[in-house]
Formats: sequence, structure tokens, C-alpha cells
Amino acid sequence: MAGLNGADSTEIGEALALAALARHWSTFFNGVQLDEKQFRADITMLVNNAKHAAKVGGPAPKAIAVVDAKSALEDVRQNFGFVPGFVKRLPAEALPGAWLALKNVEMSSTKLPGKYKSLISLAVASQIPCRYCVIADTEFAKLEGATEREITEAVTMAAIVRQWSTILNGSQADEAQYRKDIDRLVAGAKHATKAQARR
Repeated sequence: MAGLNGADSTEIGEALALAALARHWSTFFNGVQLDEKQFRADITMLVNNAKHAAKVGGPAPKAIAVVDAKSALEDVRQNFGFVPGFVKRLPAEALPGAWLALKNVEMSSTKLPGKYKSLISLAVASQIPCRYCVIADTEFAKLEGATEREITEAVTMAAIVRQWSTILNGSQADEAQYRKDIDRLVAGAKHATKAQARR
């Protein structure tokens, strides 16, 4: 369906990477039972710092080779303006890899616009569920220009996916038949689109 709606393999790959990141962070946040009040304060500071940086501008951050926890924390501080509490909770061994994945996939300029990245992450977080991630991804989506309607649609899509994944998995749908059905749906949608374009 994503391909039918114009998504290419790079965009689909990015969406999957974002979903994996959302599961990574939600597992950590839920598992260590972050203090929600402190987490909300950190997210508010992140959003305010990002707004300030966008308004004021300034020199591009210096390149930091992230090779260990110390250099990762320095890079986090440079990008965020501070080191959030949830970053400090990561074990030193996990910090460089977790930070680089977040920075290079979710925070960098890639094929998917930032707003879509946050909405994808929000949809996944809603399904898990991860209250912390829902809080953060909602604020990041708004920061990127998402409307309340777009935020609600992302969560609604997550609910629809969860509903149908439950039905399809629970009924043990035949995969070969399912693939045939999807192929027919896509072919029918393409045909309808062409017919409408000819009118």
C-alpha cells in the first residue's frame, strides 16, 4: 500500500528503521521506569532549545567523532543544549550506538520529512504502548509542523493496524492467499486510478 501511494524503497526502509528505533527507546524507557515528570521537563527543554536554535540560527555544530560514552555525551550536549536525564540512564556501552542511531535516522535530513518521522514514531509508540514515547513524539511532531488532525490520524492508523494484525494473526490467515488478495487490491486500485485520470 505504501508503494501504491508513491513511497519508494528508501522511504519504506526509513519507516521501518524509525519503527525499530521507537521500539528500542520504548523498551528502555518502560524498563527503567523513567520519572515522567522529569521526562516531560526534558522534552519541554528539548523543544524550547530547538525553537530557539531555529529562530536565532548560528554556526553549524562542530563534527564530533562519537567513539565512546564521553564523546557521545559531548555530541548530545552540543545538539540538544544539555544532556537529558533519559540519556544519562543509558549504560556507557550502549550510549554511542543508541545516540548515533537516533541522530542519524530520526534527527538528520533524510528522504522522509521530520514531521512524517515523528508521526511514524508516534504511531508505533501508541501501539506498544509507551507513554513516554507518545509524549515525546507528539511534541516533536508539533515542532515539525504537524496539526492535531495529522497527529490523530497517525494514532488512528496505528489502531487500525493493530486491529487487523490481531485478526490476521489470530485467525492464522493463509499467507499465500493473503498475498494474492493484496495483489488484487493493488491492481484494482491502480486500474481505478487510471480510469479516473482518463475522465
